[in-house]
Amino acid sequence: MKKQYLNTPSKFNNLPVVEVKSPVYKAESGWEAICKRLNREIEALPGVNKIVVIETYQGVLHEELLTNLQSKLKADRFVMASDYMLPDEEIRKLVFPDVTNDRIFGFLTRLTMHAFFDADKVKAFQQNESKAARGITVIYGSGATLLAPKPDLLVYADMARWEIQLRMRRHLVDNLGVSNRDTADWMLLYKQGFFVDWRVCDRLKKQLFDRWDFLLDTNKEGQPKMIEGKAILEGIQQSMDRPFSVVPFFDPGPWGGQWMKEVCNLEPSAPNYAWCFNCVPEENSLLLKFGNDIIEIPSINAVFRHPRELLGDQVHARFGDEFPIRFDFLDTMDGGHLSLQVHPLTEYIQEKFGMHYTQDESYYMMDTEDDAIVYLGLKEGVNPTEMMADLEEAQAGGKPFEAEKHVQTWPVKKHDHVLIPAGTIHCSGKNSMVLEISATPYIFTFKLWDWGRLGLDGRPRPINIEHGKKVIQWDRTTQWTRDNLVNHIERVGEGDGWWKSPKIRRWAGWWGK
Repeated sequence: MKKQYLNTPSKFNNLPVVEVKSPVYKAESGWEAICKRLNREIEALPGVNKIVVIETYQGVLHEELLTNLQSKLKADRFVMASDYMLPDEEIRKLVFPDVTNDRIFGFLTRLTMHAFFDADKVKAFQQNESKAARGITVIYGSGATLLAPKPDLLVYADMARWEIQLRMRRHLVDNLGVSNRDTADWMLLYKQGFFVDWRVCDRLKKQLFDRWDFLLDTNKEGQPKMIEGKAILEGIQQSMDRPFSVVPFFDPGPWGGQWMKEVCNLEPSAPNYAWCFNCVPEENSLLLKFGNDIIEIPSINAVFRHPRELLGDQVHARFGDEFPIRFDFLDTMDGGHLSLQVHPLTEYIQEKFGMHYTQDESYYMMDTEDDAIVYLGLKEGVNPTEMMADLEEAQAGGKPFEAEKHVQTWPVKKHDHVLIPAGTIHCSGKNSMVLEISATPYIFTFKLWDWGRLGLDGRPRPINIEHGKKVIQWDRTTQWTRDNLVNHIERVGEGDGWWKSPKIRRWAGWWGK
């Protein structure tokens, strides 16, 4: 019999929107309407010779965009920005120091879009071809703005990160400047996107915010939308003045559970849901609603645009325009254990990967079964050499790793809370529903043991024993963990609550007059 997790129907909102209060803006939907609008805008521009730039984020479906734009825009010439990039092999050499030959990890690039282009070709275009062009010239692609820094019209085709990842899984898109979508392992596409492409595109995007004439939303294949750039900036600004939610993204996993299906209104026929990424601005989307039209943008745009308003001066001074905390759900109800893992220390993540802070985290148990446990810290008297030898033997296909021999387990119940500072070996066991609250370096998890499972793609999940053994804190054994990490709750304040404060009472009394 299927277990019920709720006594009443779920009220979870999978598609939260920010309603933008403005009667001025109206989105165009569908390629016909979009191109008609652009044609009107181009025709209204002064002069005879006009340059239109369509700047694209990595991950757009170029085939869809080009098929429609080239057939429906009244242009005398289409210029492909990719024709002015470095050759494929040169770009691969350029990014290799950051991409590395590791399946998962690289180094956060400091490259900018200029590095991907042949400077001589760009200079020649600007000095000769662009000036000699007659009529309407459309320049298309990632880095198109470098060819025409001051176009007559600028359209920015943005992309949500999770949609890019889904397209990578289906091998529909290439990395920036190369043709590699047919790479057998889609994780290599994602890694290059994470460490290189998105950093490069974001650096250019931040320079263009105030110059967007239109934003093009092609996150839903075959259902494009477009709205004025000023509308997007106004929508982001209005988001700063109110509570808002980003769009949660749910993903299955080899250990995934059944709790979120019911509680979060998800497709019941799916095998499982393992993660819900929520309030991870670099990953999640923000939906801006203009009348009946909804435009999807990466929520990281709000952080880029208004970091101080979102973070406050002190946090902004420490982290810049990165949102340094995230919230996500980990569902193992009627599922399996997470991988046994450890996160890098600050100095290690900075030296090896170019990230300036690490993933300290915590588990809040939203729900549990009677047998729920958390693996956290090491057992007293653990022998590091023996434990690492056992992990390496298991990874080589030998005897399965006996986690309970080395790692301390803790029974947990609903509302328990455990702290997991970087360097602490840990994982949630089966039959738990976890709210994970953590810092946000995203993918820097060193898996030590994955219980002999394969990933959903049928491949072994990557294990990172070499990295992990360099950061495990071997003194975090049973007593230390009990004293410092398990339900280590400190009272920081108490009172009757905000509604009973004298200031609020005076305000409420005035309001009632």
